[in-house]
Amino acid sequence: MIDQTQVQALQHRLAGEQEIYALLDGAALPNLLALLSEHRLTHCCLLPGELEPELVIAAPYLVQLPAGCAFLELFLMQGLGRHWGILATTDADFRTLRMHLRQFLSVWDPNGQPLFFRYYDPRVLRIYLPTCQADELHTLFGPVTAFYAESADADTIIRFTVADTGLGQQPLSLAQPGAAT
Repeated sequence: MIDQTQVQALQHRLAGEQEIYALLDGAALPNLLALLSEHRLTHCCLLPGELEPELVIAAPYLVQLPAGCAFLELFLMQGLGRHWGILATTDADFRTLRMHLRQFLSVWDPNGQPLFFRYYDPRVLRIYLPTCQADELHTLFGPVTAFYAESADADTIIRFTVADTGLGQQPLSLAQPGAAT
């Protein structure tokens, strides 16, 4: 069970790290656009161009989370375990981050066929990052200081960073102290 005190501690830690962004999956959170409107958050669909209405609802979105934002608590308390998306910290502006993150939405299979890469799904990110070489990590991270993704048990969020030596992984527990996880 996620502990409110642990969530507040993580929020405080994140607030001390640059700008906080969420990469949210509309397919995992069907009322995403209504929530973003309700919370009055700056956001943008990561998919370029005009989209069919069904795709607009299921698309990935980049969302800026200002300090003290109530949506961050909602994400941590209700989104973990439901794969709503991931968090990222950066000192880059919104446009720079959006342009950087857009370039990873498509990958190509060995036959040259394009595939949609759902790296913003925490289940994908936490498996993919450890397979990357240092140069691949530097490319993916770009202006991102850290990515945060729920762990398999959803009571822990993993902070991923990159250094010259490779990937750093720091688990941050959100469980009640002393609770079985």
